[in-house]
Amino acid sequence: MLTVYGIPNCDTVKKTRTWLEKHHIAYTFHNYKTEGISNDKIKAWFKTLPWDKVVNKASTTWKALSDEEKALITDEKAAAKLMMAHTSVIKRPLIEDASGKAVTIGFSEKEYEEKFL
Repeated sequence: MLTVYGIPNCDTVKKTRTWLEKHHIAYTFHNYKTEGISNDKIKAWFKTLPWDKVVNKASTTWKALSDEEKALITDEKAAAKLMMAHTSVIKRPLIEDASGKAVTIGFSEKEYEEKFL
């Protein structure tokens, strides 16, 4: 069973969920807005994904940060703190496998076919 992390109104998350459902791949959905995210979960993701790929610097949340706030995000600890405070800065969707290992981030039909079919 996969877990898809994101927010329900995100177009990329919608594409991902539609793709998984079309291919009859079971998943649970974790909504950052209502469920938040823990430091332990973020640290687990950083074991397989680099922190600077998990922080979405193209997001409106990132762009709304001051230059001083952005300059403080230089390592995993600072990135995790930011992501817990502003979950919309986490690139989405992030997908975990049944073991809790982060396996993909973002939407790529080709990557999904390789990993999930």
